[in-house]
Amino acid sequence: MKFTDFNLKETIQEAVRDAGFTEPSPVQRDAIPLILEGHDIIAQAQTGTGKTAAFGLPAMSMMKADGSVEGLVIVPTRELAMQVSDELFRFGAKSGLKTATVYGGTPYGKQIDRIKQASVVVATPGRLQDLLMSGKIKINPSFVILDEADEMLDMGFLDEIKNIFTFLPKERQTLMFSATMPNGIRKLAEQILKSPKTVSITKSEKTNSKITQYYYVVQERERDDALVRLIDYKNPDKCIIFCRMKKEVDRLVAHMTAQGFKVSGLHGDMEQKQKRNHHSCLQSWWHRHLYRYRCCCSWS
Repeated sequence: MKFTDFNLKETIQEAVRDAGFTEPSPVQRDAIPLILEGHDIIAQAQTGTGKTAAFGLPAMSMMKADGSVEGLVIVPTRELAMQVSDELFRFGAKSGLKTATVYGGTPYGKQIDRIKQASVVVATPGRLQDLLMSGKIKINPSFVILDEADEMLDMGFLDEIKNIFTFLPKERQTLMFSATMPNGIRKLAEQILKSPKTVSITKSEKTNSKITQYYYVVQERERDDALVRLIDYKNPDKCIIFCRMKKEVDRLVAHMTAQGFKVSGLHGDMEQKQKRNHHSCLQSWWHRHLYRYRCCCSWS
C-alpha cells in the first residue's frame, strides 16, 4: 500500500511527499481509512509507530480551513505538544491549516491569540481546562484526538479529560490513541466514543525491523571511554545518547565537549527557550534520518 491509495486531498498528498513518506506504517495503514470513513476509533500502538500522521493526515484532509478550530489534540506533556504541533503544521501548511500549541507556564494572552488563528489546537489537559472553564476560549472542533491516553491516565489527568469533554460538541469524530489499554482507558472510551472501530498493532509490528541493535557490557568506570571509542569506531553523522539522570546529561556533555565532540544536552531542568531550540534541531534531524544502529551500554 502507498499513501496515494488513501485518496487524501492533493495539498495533504504534497505534504506527505515533501516529508518523504511513501509506504504507511501498520497503524497508519489501518487507521487512516477508518478515520476518512468518519468512524470514531480506539487505536493501540506504541510511541514511534507514526501515530501523529495516522490521525493528522486524514483529519486535516477533511478540514475546510474556514478560520475556526476544526481539530483538537490533547496530549500529556508540553514536550509532546510541541512535537505534535510541529508535525501537524508541516502536514497542513500547504492547505492553509495553522496550529496552536497550548500548555502551562506561558502567558494566556499569546496562546489565546494563536488559538483564534488556528485550525488545529494541540494542548495539555491542565491549561486547556483552565481556558475552557474560565470562558477565555470557546471552540467547536469536528475532530478530537486523545494522544498517549494511558500516559494522561497515569499522570492523573482523568478528571480534567472528562471535564474538558463537557465543553466540546456532541457531534464530533473522536480518536483515541494509547500504547496500553488499562481499565480506566476502556471506561473513558465508552463514555466519549461512539461505536468505535478498533485498531491494534500486534507485538511483531511494534519494532522497526530495519534497526540493528547491539549492547556492550562494560564496567562503570570504563563507560565514558567506551562510549567515546564506540562513536569513533562507528563514526555516525549524528547520534542520540540517553542518560539515566539529568546530572549525567550535564556531566557527559562536558566530558564529550572536552573530547572535541559537538554536543548538546536536553533535560527537564533547562529553560523552555533552550529546550525548544534543542528540540527543534533534534526533531528536524529525526525526520531526515533513518537509524541504522541503536546501541546501549550497560554496566555491572
